[in-house]
Amino acid sequence: VNHCTLFLRVYDDLESQDAVFADVAPLLTSLLDGYNVCIMAYGQTGSGKTYTMLGPQLEGNIAFSIEEQSELGIIPRASQEVFRLISEKPPGSYWVEVSVVEVYNNEIFDLLAKDSYGKVFGVRRDVVTTREGKSDVPLLTHETVENASEFLHLVNKGLQLRVTHPTLVHAHSSRSHLVVTLTITTVVLGDNFGTLWENEQTSQRLNKEASCTFPQKVRDNKSTSSSRASSPVQLEATVKMKQVKTRLQLVDLAGSECVGMSGVTGAALRETSFINRSLSALADVLGAIAEQRAHIPYRNSKLTHLLQDSVGGDAKLLVMLCISPGQKYLTESIQSLGFGTRAQQVQRGQVKKKNFPVPSKGK
Repeated sequence: VNHCTLFLRVYDDLESQDAVFADVAPLLTSLLDGYNVCIMAYGQTGSGKTYTMLGPQLEGNIAFSIEEQSELGIIPRASQEVFRLISEKPPGSYWVEVSVVEVYNNEIFDLLAKDSYGKVFGVRRDVVTTREGKSDVPLLTHETVENASEFLHLVNKGLQLRVTHPTLVHAHSSRSHLVVTLTITTVVLGDNFGTLWENEQTSQRLNKEASCTFPQKVRDNKSTSSSRASSPVQLEATVKMKQVKTRLQLVDLAGSECVGMSGVTGAALRETSFINRSLSALADVLGAIAEQRAHIPYRNSKLTHLLQDSVGGDAKLLVMLCISPGQKYLTESIQSLGFGTRAQQVQRGQVKKKNFPVPSKGK
């Protein structure tokens, strides 16, 4: 009970997915205001993280069904809300891409990569630190999406490759950390013009010019163009402009696991070791940030290195703790609350906003 007083909101098992997302939705408006956002679910295996983030599992697969809107989790609801917010802006303002990766046995796999036949298969990638001190995954697949349906279709494809394994605690236990990233590129004109959405006529003119400048074959290629806006690459050829990128990272962490309860052996036991070590590394990073240490151990795990900009960077971070109510899981529940306590103690000061150019007076 003492732990619970530290947290912003506690949900009981009778509250709906609607109620949970009602508290999450306001955070998404920050994306279009120039902030990065990260939402992650943490807890022991079988505590409801995947249900919270994605929705119900059917025979081990996630099914995003319009008929089951009330059961949808944070990831599909967040995509719907983001595109609703974008729809309120004038056309030509935004360029949206999605990537889906899993961190499995301390390796990063691109779940949207395709083979020579166009079939999606997981490709191992690496995470690096850029000169600017940001984390990056070279060659990671980024697919352009124009609405929530296209976003969910790609997420579904990636989920088919996510590693799961039955345990005594959970029949479809996730054996990897899932990271779904939605990147929004805001198309911004030069300083003398302000943002594109402040001048819808300018936006329409640029789209028309871009459509005249580039061949039909290129315009019809979804990897380089969008019906919502001409691609930033195309627009750069016709007008001086800038791009401001904001990122929404949605993370379904694999569950912490007590081997004695889960009963795993062999390869699954090795998976458990990697899962627990990476979650411990994540807790260590949060602890280091909370204590304002000079060195933050991001590189102790591929998971923390990948999430470096979301956990310790400029993102607004929301942690959803999933707790199993059973008395036999008391030790794991206390451990999860301890993780949440560390996250709550992190003080970042003012989160940085990615500023848009301000129009010059009289222009």
